[in-house]
Formats: sequence, C-alpha cells, structure tokens
Amino acid sequence: MSTQHGGVVNLKPISEVAKFLKSLIPVNIPETYAIKPMFEKNAKAEDIRDGVKAFRDFLFLLCDNLILHGPLYAKPPKNPKSIDDYPFLHYLTNLLVDIGYYGIPAKSGGSLLITEMPLFAASTDEKGKKRGPKIPATSQIECLRFLTLCGFVFTSINLEAKKLEISKTIMLEISYPDNSIMLTGLKAMSIADMELRDTRRYWNDNNLLRCDYRLIKAEETDMLDVLKDILHPLPEKIQSFALTLHQHHMNMGLTSAISIRGDVHIAYSYIKKSPRVLSSQDIYSKRIWGFSISLKDGYCIVVRAKKTAKYTDVIEKFPSHLREKIARGYGCDRKLNNERCQGGCQGIRIPLDDSFLDISRDIEIWLDKEIERA
Repeated sequence: MSTQHGGVVNLKPISEVAKFLKSLIPVNIPETYAIKPMFEKNAKAEDIRDGVKAFRDFLFLLCDNLILHGPLYAKPPKNPKSIDDYPFLHYLTNLLVDIGYYGIPAKSGGSLLITEMPLFAASTDEKGKKRGPKIPATSQIECLRFLTLCGFVFTSINLEAKKLEISKTIMLEISYPDNSIMLTGLKAMSIADMELRDTRRYWNDNNLLRCDYRLIKAEETDMLDVLKDILHPLPEKIQSFALTLHQHHMNMGLTSAISIRGDVHIAYSYIKKSPRVLSSQDIYSKRIWGFSISLKDGYCIVVRAKKTAKYTDVIEKFPSHLREKIARGYGCDRKLNNERCQGGCQGIRIPLDDSFLDISRDIEIWLDKEIERA
C-alpha cells in the first residue's frame, strides 16, 4: 500500500489494515457473466462463478480473523517501510496464490493436491548461490495455522511442529470442508493474479485479497461498476455524487483507468489523439484528477490542478478553506514545506467525508474549469 519515504513510519494496527482490506472486497458479484476461455480447462463456468463468490466469502472471514487474532500472528517488523508493513500478511497472500496456482484438483473432488510450493522451498539462483525460502520456515507453520483458523485443512501435516519443510512432502492435500467450491475460486483468482494483471505483480501488494473477479471476465470492465464496488462503504449521497461526476466527465470526453498498488486510484485524463494504445499506467500518469482509496488517507478526490491562474475569478467564489487548499497547490512535501513525504506530489487531496457535500458543487465547477483548459 502507500509507502512513506523518509522519517519515522507509524505502523497501523493489523486490525485497521484488515478492516481496510475488507472494505475493498466486492460486496455484489453478478450471478452470471462470461468467463475467459483459458479457465475452461479447470472447471465449468458455473462452478468458477460459484467458487469466486465462495472465495470472496472466505476473504471476509480471513479479514475478520485478522481483526480478532491478527496480533498473535502478524508481528510488526523492527523498521517498517510503510504503515501496513506486516510480512505475515504478504506471506499469507502469496501462500494462497501458491496453493491456488500450483494446486491440482483431486479426482475425487473437494480438495487440491500439491507437490510444488516454491515459496516454502530453498532455491539456487543463476549464479549458483543458494537462497532460503521466501517464506521463512518459522513463518510457514504460522501461515498454515492461521489458514486452519479460517477453515483450511492440511492433510498429513503436523501443525504443532516448530517448523515445516514442505518441499520434502511427497503429496500435500488441501481441503476447505465448509464449502469446497471455494478452492475452485481460489485457483481461478490465483491464475488471474499471476497471469492476467495489467500491472506488475509485487510481492507485497496483497491484491489477491481484493477478489478482483473482473480479471476472469470475458467482457471488458465497466469502470462505473468498479467505482460502485469501491465506494460502497461511503454514505449514499456521496456515492451518488461520485457516480454522477464520473459519468459527467465520461460525457466530456475524459478517459478513466484504475491503478492499484495496494492503494486504489481511479484516474481521469483528457487524452488527445495518441499514435499508440495507452496503458492504464499511461492514463494514470496523465490524470487531471481521480478517486483515491488508501489506508493512510481514506477515501479522497485528488486533483492535479495546473491551470488555476486562468480561472481565478471562479476560485474566488469558493469557500475559504477550499480556496486555501487550491492556493497551496501540490508537489513534493520535502521541497515545498520541508516535511517528510506524505504523497503531496499526487495532487490536492479532498477527503470524501461528511463535510464534502457542502463543497461538492464547487468541486464539480473546479474540475470542469480545469478540464476545459486542459
């Protein structure tokens, strides 16, 4: 998620991290949608859809257990690099990906069989140097214990052992008795996380825990639906304004794209004719404004205003606190205010809180003026 550069990082409690992750899990997943053909070799489309919903429900349970029991498992590092820097959470996410990606459905159904789990095994690099497992041996058993707390069953493993060498296990059987179809969803989402993301997969991004089912859909993603999913925890009036603003700017000719680095950003850019197809990252880099959802700042609108000098007469009519924000502008916190990095280079940040509706019309006018001069 959001990384702070320099200075002391105040680590958030694991319960707050879990609550934030839970808020990003889609509440409403369609009953029917076409599945990309690549998944048909693994299961029927109906089973995949049911499995993804079951996986979504599992993630709710996982987050609830992190809220209740997280401090027993997720130990803070000595020098955290970000406000959510819990290695256990990254181990857990990548372990789930390994289980889903490398697991082979048993012929009898209801379980996955695994003979290969790279994260648990030592390796040798191209220069012949031996490297330990990416998940330390002492953490491997803790991850498995936590997953059993969430309903997993690991056959032929002694979870009371101090450490585990899973690479020596001939065949590991993994089941989820509460709802075995969940493993079908886990497999589909793990394949999607490994192979279908349009951005680089980072070790510590935890994106699997978002249950981004749209990666497996055959049809193109509708950004309005994405926005509905992401903003669902907010008050209805704020959601309504945000959705209306999205459609208004789509009608004005803007292009939207989603960028996820733990934090979630939906960017709006005015893209003139380009000789090449622009990626989501290209669109994000050219953004005029966007929605931002992060553990650090919550739900915000972030504006990269560059043309304010051309409509000062309009800005003068805004409430004083909004005028002050616009006047301060945005940029590197260290260079502008001699402060540690707080993401000031991203733009002018307006929280989507209870006070937002009082200035929502001013925000709309402001954005329109900025776009008209883009």
